[in-house]
Parts: sequence; C-alpha cells; structure tokens
Amino acid sequence: MRIARSIIVSDSDRQTLRRWARGRSTPARVVLRAKIILLAAEGKQNKQIAAELNTHLLLVGQWRNRFADNGLAGIEKDLRRGGRKPAARDAIAGKIIEYTTQRKPASATHWSTRTLAKALGTNRAMVNRVWRANGLKPHLIRTFKVSPGAPGLRS
Repeated sequence: MRIARSIIVSDSDRQTLRRWARGRSTPARVVLRAKIILLAAEGKQNKQIAAELNTHLLLVGQWRNRFADNGLAGIEKDLRRGGRKPAARDAIAGKIIEYTTQRKPASATHWSTRTLAKALGTNRAMVNRVWRANGLKPHLIRTFKVSPGAPGLRS
C-alpha cells in the first residue's frame, strides 16, 4: 500500500490557502486545490479528501504531490499543456507584422484584417491572432486620416 506524501504548510501559506478556499472571485479550480491542500495538511488521506470534496482520488494525489514539490506556485497556475506548435502562424507572422508596420494598402489609411489577409493569401483570423499577440492596432492612430478615395470629400 502506497502512503501519500505528508504536507507541511507554513502559517503564511495556510493563510493564503484559506483565502483562496473562501474567495468568491477565486477561480473554482484554485478553490478546490486549496481545499485539498488544507485537508492534506490536517493529516487526512487522499481517499478521505476525495470523498469529502466529491472529487477524484487521482486528482487529490496530483495536487498533493504538486504542492509538495513546488509549494503555492505549484497549485496556483496550471502547467502548460502539450499540443501542436503553431507552424502556420510562425511561417507568416513576420510578413503580417512587416506589412502592418511598414506598408500601406492601396487607397486606404491602414490595413484591416480582411484586406491584409487577402494581400497575403491567408485568413483574417490568422491576421487577428498575430496582431493581438504583438499588440498591433493599426486602426487606432493618434490623428484622424481621411482615405484618399473617401466618398463625399472634394478637394
């Protein structure tokens, strides 16, 4: 029979865990993790904690071990998950940034996601993701510029 790792919590960590466990604005997953650690610090077994919190036994063991290894930081944030690397975005992100910052579209003051996507042969969602990731907002400029082909304007 395997024995769960013992959890020792300092007073300051205990205060933080209690605040998280009671917090109304704390995400539910952090509330559950804090409750698991507080019960583990009382010396309860994983089975008892799982039954009391109506959660899975393996989940209790996972958060107990993660707290034992990394402390509060181990339960505060989720670990990065695997997944495919964004190869398509990496391939075209440089061009999107270059066009957005260095070039102007024909007969317009700035690029829109649709016009830039059409010019580069990609979709507007890709352009939007790259803009958001790099903090680019070509539609927000300090001064108002009138498009050269704007209707109703005469020189």
